[in-house]
Amino acid sequence: MHRSKLSTFVIDCETSDIDGAAEFWSRALGRPVAKVTPESGAYRELRARPEEPMVLLQQVSHRSRIHLDIESDDLDAEVRRLEALGAKRIAFVKRWWIMEAPTGHRFCVVNPQRGPIGVDGNEWPDRD
Repeated sequence: MHRSKLSTFVIDCETSDIDGAAEFWSRALGRPVAKVTPESGAYRELRARPEEPMVLLQQVSHRSRIHLDIESDDLDAEVRRLEALGAKRIAFVKRWWIMEAPTGHRFCVVNPQRGPIGVDGNEWPDRD
């Protein structure tokens, strides 16, 4: 068995001003921007309560869009489960998979972002 759940809404921003984009979305959504550190790079996070999905802004070179991340305690098993539903693997990047739904929407399968996935995650049987 493995677990997965909606983790993050990622706002892909084709911009040279990721801080300006973060300020806009912070004010629009009523969520303060989390502390920016040297490790933040092309990313900015908006604060969320533990029970809410995370909102992350990412500076990108492709057209602006929003995608979601699904977190899983077993990346490979979750990718196989989603492939069985019709999703396709697009690329493995650093520590996560970029996937494409049958509808053409891109999304990512990532490792747990805020600690172990508890009972609030969906539990799936692993199939070989």
